[in-house]
Amino acid sequence: MKWNRIFWFFFLGYLCFSCIRDEVPAGTNIVGPGDGLPDFSVVLSDGSVVSRESLKGKVAVLVFFHTGCPDCQEELPVIQRLYEEYASSSEVCICAISREEGEAEVASYWQAHALTIPYSAQEDRRVYALFSTGGVPKVYVCGPDGKVVSVYSDNPIATYSKLKEDVENARIFSSYLFAEQMVSLNLPTRNY
Repeated sequence: MKWNRIFWFFFLGYLCFSCIRDEVPAGTNIVGPGDGLPDFSVVLSDGSVVSRESLKGKVAVLVFFHTGCPDCQEELPVIQRLYEEYASSSEVCICAISREEGEAEVASYWQAHALTIPYSAQEDRRVYALFSTGGVPKVYVCGPDGKVVSVYSDNPIATYSKLKEDVENARIFSSYLFAEQMVSLNLPTRNY
């Protein structure tokens, strides 16, 4: 009986504190560097609509998250810092999209952690499934032409300096050319 309680204690603790990860092999991105954004549309917490069409002509940083995931909890302050830097820019759009997490949970987390990044609470995986088959966080940096420049996951999570570099490069170059230049120079296209 004692071992049974100990087992359940550790098992439940593991569930509560483990990351919301799918047991899928690496490389499960449906959208990667050089690919165009899928046709999607979400309503953000500020009432604006973000879609493939609305992002044309802008550099976009899209982050998929779940507030119960420790890696997401580490990544969201990085995205917040990036958002604060580009919030006044009409050339850059930064937003967060939840994976299977409702408005009440996300709003509560945002308030508790003083986050101001516009977000879209998605109770299912319909939008997420257009980008990836598993794992959060997922961060996509896209150029003004709608092509993905870089993709980051949880290993390693995106750093502020890498994201800022990707955003600045995407502002200067066409993302397709940027991705092609990186491949031709034998540099990583930041598909982490």
